[in-house]
Amino acid sequence: LSNPRATYHAPTGEGFRPPETAAHHRQNIVRIVLDALQEAGIIVSLNNWPTHGLPVRSCVFLHSSPQFLSLPTSVFSARPGMGAPLQVGAVVARTLSHLWSLPLYPVNHCVGHIEMGRLITNAENPVVLYVSGGNTQVICYSNRRYRIFGETLDIAVGNCLDRFARLLGLPNDPFPAYNLEQLALEGKKLIALPYTVKGMDISLSGILSYIEHKGLQLIQEGKCTKADLCFSLQETVFAMLTEITERAMAHCESKEVLIVGGVGSNKRLQSMMSIMAHERDAKLFATDERFCIDNGAMIALVGCHMAQAKMVIPMEQCTTTQRFRTDQVQVVWRE
Repeated sequence: LSNPRATYHAPTGEGFRPPETAAHHRQNIVRIVLDALQEAGIIVSLNNWPTHGLPVRSCVFLHSSPQFLSLPTSVFSARPGMGAPLQVGAVVARTLSHLWSLPLYPVNHCVGHIEMGRLITNAENPVVLYVSGGNTQVICYSNRRYRIFGETLDIAVGNCLDRFARLLGLPNDPFPAYNLEQLALEGKKLIALPYTVKGMDISLSGILSYIEHKGLQLIQEGKCTKADLCFSLQETVFAMLTEITERAMAHCESKEVLIVGGVGSNKRLQSMMSIMAHERDAKLFATDERFCIDNGAMIALVGCHMAQAKMVIPMEQCTTTQRFRTDQVQVVWRE
């Protein structure tokens, strides 16, 4: 029913820093929560409603939809992620829970991406390629858990792309990797880069280190352009992702593949995955930036699933954890 967001953009050349990110969330509390309620047409009493100074994470809000009108809940992204922003969201969610006597549900951020992708695309039981700034995993559901069949051994693909984009001086607005994607469209020369696949796992730190040093040297020598390097980095990294995803599809005997996470909105990645799926007589499911990039609706959706499953989470367990793997979550709402 509503999905407002307030996106934090770090200064050009810099990444996300927990204090600044948390401060951004605190500054946007009232507008985000009230906008969400107004857009959803939910009327609540504002008696004792705090008007200033209360923190929020942009992906946290009270949620109700035609499917879950009898299940109003307070939901927040609890894990994994940066500690300071997560704690901000937890404080807000607990506050709303106390104010309006709502059940409280801490949600795994990674599972939120998967469930949103499944909802929007109607994919039944796909192999999931989860690619974002903090995570790179190949996942498939089995026995009430999202099992990880392959992942990065070091840095995430979004981190790799963002760091190189910042090195080239590309702006953070709307996102470094998006600006790298646009510049890559102008690239014409494919530069050979390290390609590291180990079974269903990949390594990205080596290719990043190589292109940061050797790539800039090639530019200075006039042997390639920034666009060529962006094009080459995308082609190589996405080929690695396509390979391990196809391997997981073969292992799981799946005819569906779903791309989720912020990098999942990259058109070139979607194109390469589509070609692979077509060759396997399979189907690709993907969404655009509205649902791939972090958003409140995906967190609320999982919270509603948890409420439907009649889960009860004690208040003392409604805390945050910076590290929490996707396969640690019991997906009790799926058979």
